[in-house]
Amino acid sequence: MPHNTQNEIQKASLIGRILSIEAFLLLMGIATLTYGIANDMVMSIFWGCVIIPGVFILHQVRKRDWTKHWQEMEAEHKMREEFENQRRAAAEEARKNTDGK
Repeated sequence: MPHNTQNEIQKASLIGRILSIEAFLLLMGIATLTYGIANDMVMSIFWGCVIIPGVFILHQVRKRDWTKHWQEMEAEHKMREEFENQRRAAAEEARKNTDGK
């Protein structure tokens, strides 16, 4: 079954998109960073600086079409296997030619 991102976006309500996991994590990152800066707490600043880029990475990972990615990886793997089989057959043929002479 193909993954239709446009259809999912249309079905999701505005409130659902605003209150998503990514939005919550982004708010937590900003709040942690702000709290750390306001109270001069190094660990809070550190975690805020870790959470905020992590949200954008999470968004990119969730946005990616993983089914297509795995199909491409399988196709690449099959091509590599075919190339290796052809190389082995050519090496075997060359070895037979040199042994037979």
